[in-house]
Amino acid sequence: MPKIRVLIVDDSVVVRSRISKILSSDPELEVVGVAANGRIALAKISHVNPDVIILDIEMPEMDGLQTLSAIRQKYPRLPVIMYSTFTHRGAIATLEALSLGASDYATKPSNLGSVEATNQHIRDDLIPKIKVFSTFFTPSVITHPVIFPVRSDIQQVEVVAIGVSTGGPNALAVVLKQFPADLSVPILIVQHMPPMFTKLLAKQLASKCKIPVDEAVPGQILKPGHVWIAPGDFHLIVQRDKTGVRLATHQASPENSCRPSVDVLLRSVAQVYGAGAIAVILTGMGQDGLHGCQCIREAGGQVLAQDKATSVVWGMPSFVVNAGLANKILPINEIANEIMHRIGFNQVPPSDL
Repeated sequence: MPKIRVLIVDDSVVVRSRISKILSSDPELEVVGVAANGRIALAKISHVNPDVIILDIEMPEMDGLQTLSAIRQKYPRLPVIMYSTFTHRGAIATLEALSLGASDYATKPSNLGSVEATNQHIRDDLIPKIKVFSTFFTPSVITHPVIFPVRSDIQQVEVVAIGVSTGGPNALAVVLKQFPADLSVPILIVQHMPPMFTKLLAKQLASKCKIPVDEAVPGQILKPGHVWIAPGDFHLIVQRDKTGVRLATHQASPENSCRPSVDVLLRSVAQVYGAGAIAVILTGMGQDGLHGCQCIREAGGQVLAQDKATSVVWGMPSFVVNAGLANKILPINEIANEIMHRIGFNQVPPSDL
């Protein structure tokens, strides 16, 4: 099988050398070129024909955002993974890059204590993302789906919980922008992102939406027409008390290598809301959300999944679909309308189950 061809673009010779060495140690990868800035990279693409580009954000002459825009004009489907520093400025630039069409991002390791820890971070964070975007990636499937009976006694929907990873910021923008200011249910979101990124994402989405979007804060009571995003490095759950349903966070071990985890949120939503919950699984790599969706269905709730054609990576939705857990599979631009139907907004009846 041909190796996955990678082009590394970074102004630091140390970074280029380290990444090249680590990636080349993987038998499935081949570093076919390096470039110190965007201009050099653009000139090399047609010659080295990469399957994936690793692109730094801050570079002289032509930075990562300018380079990404140029790549997208000429190579609209070429996977580009942004490689940024874990800083406030880096997070802002990364979110902008995702809105410009970057496929995904990885953060540069810092203060990990040793060279080996740094190298392992690169292996764990960068290599899986390179492989998932290669043309050789095929998502796993479950061959024995769980069959749930069709229900005719659908309970009034009280909450929507969304799980998303790779490609999430743009997918969330498409969905959330369609909701009206008087939406009748709260929305909870787990987007796989580190601290700082989730707060900036909430701010970015809030500027585009009619409904408020905030990073979740423990103790807040869920209110209709409000969106809360799980904070990076914290699991998000819901808990019911005498005054209503409140948000809570904790730092138990990661699940599916993720914190926040979609499974953790969906389990708590199923327990608190039962049949009054809709789970929505959008684009992303891995299978986080699979077991949570089973909990939602077992409690009588509903599950929607994004389709393959509009997903950046059809990993998370594919596991849910192949397990027989999805009530409906939809393109990203139809998901908000389907949610509206199912919550009974404007008295529109829900679609077929």
